[in-house]
Amino acid sequence: MTVGLRAGKAFGGQGESLVLKIELEISEPIDFGSGDHQYLVRKAGDDSSKPNKPYKASASAVPKQSSAKPRPKTGEPANSYVVEISEETNTENNSVDPFSDTAIRRAFIIKVFLILSAQLVITGMIISIFIFWKDLRVWVHNNPWFTYTLLPAFFVVLILLACCGDLRRQVPANYILLSLFTILEGLLLGTVSVFYEAEEVLWATAATAMVTFLLTLFAVQTKWDFTVLSGVLFVVVFVLIIFGLLIIFIRSYWLRLVYAALGTVVFSVYLVVDVQLMVGGRHRHSQLDPEEYVFAALNIYMDVINIFIFILQLFGLGQ
Repeated sequence: MTVGLRAGKAFGGQGESLVLKIELEISEPIDFGSGDHQYLVRKAGDDSSKPNKPYKASASAVPKQSSAKPRPKTGEPANSYVVEISEETNTENNSVDPFSDTAIRRAFIIKVFLILSAQLVITGMIISIFIFWKDLRVWVHNNPWFTYTLLPAFFVVLILLACCGDLRRQVPANYILLSLFTILEGLLLGTVSVFYEAEEVLWATAATAMVTFLLTLFAVQTKWDFTVLSGVLFVVVFVLIIFGLLIIFIRSYWLRLVYAALGTVVFSVYLVVDVQLMVGGRHRHSQLDPEEYVFAALNIYMDVINIFIFILQLFGLGQ
């Protein structure tokens, strides 16, 4: 943290003028909660307000002046004080944002994208087995218990990754749980994909890849901070879940179409929010820690999967 104080005082007389400028730079951290900054400003103001008392500053404190005669600055205010606080320091707890270090932020982003890429590749391979292996497609149709068995295991691993912060930061437990979660998610998506034509699944995959790529670029380049919408999106997702439960009992083509379109939009915005949180440092609402790369990859992965599911529903309804 750097605090700079500038005090200026002008004295005018007959045929003479005196202009003084004092610059004080403090490079040590200051506890603003204890009132140190008020003491500095008050002290500078008291010293500069004493009349007919010249300032004596050391050579190290006063900047070097040219040999020419200084000219008075009539337009400069009598007293001016400036306090500058770096944005990279949190004034509430005097802690420095770890994402302010470019190297840490870059390493975090690279690690998250590598994990995310591995997850998507594994998921795509599992889905491909289900949609191109005809015997497996028939077996899944005739044995719905397989899907119902996967659901409890899927939610148990998801809760562990979402709620156990220490566990998802511990290596190699975090990678083992994330790999298990990715396999379970791929199996669930495979059981869903068998109810669609292979062409529809491929088109949905291509559309999801395009949407994800464009939204990621938008999230990184835009100056808008979408992280403030996190609370609103949580409420919208809750409403979306209730809407999904209702259309199970209400057989309406248009309601299903609206539900799929709304879900695609909601999770597209969620993808932008999670990417901005992952980037960190650049957006003021970032709460992620550099050790939360597994959690960041999990959030973005779930956004991409949900976008794929809703786009797949749109293609299915279109056919």
